Amino acid sequence: MKLSTRTRYGMRLMVKLALHYGEGPVFLKDIAKKEHISEKYLSQIVIILKGGGLINSFRGAHGGYVLSRPPAHIKLGEIVSLLEGSLCLVSCVNDTSACARVSICATRMLWKKIEERISQILNSETLEDLIRIHREKLKGVYTYNI
Repeated sequence: MKLSTRTRYGMRLMVKLALHYGEGPVFLKDIAKKEHISEKYLSQIVIILKGGGLINSFRGAHGGYVLSRPPAHIKLGEIVSLLEGSLCLVSCVNDTSACARVSICATRMLWKKIEERISQILNSETLEDLIRIHREKLKGVYTYNI
């Protein structure tokens, strides 16, 4: 399984918004520049995230984007499912009519377990968890020794 660029970039966008939660709207162009992502591509991702109720937008000189809820209340699974759709590795896991071998297939349960585990992990982590990791990583980057 490979996550799409839309999901990877969307997650980076959400982390940036989470880092600025409570500080007011953030311009999409600023996120695009800092993350080295096309603003046009991010604007397509924003439409999906806004439609899914994860972000809000504000117009005007002081406009931009903000999270619709605190980072601790946004599960990573919500973001991934909005941007990626189903995490189903093979179609027979969710649709038994997709394959005539479902009743005798030895691997179907393996694919189902993998999908369940991925969902379990994504739904147990929040944007707040990613912010915490981000800040921990930055501590090491800006340590100076004289």
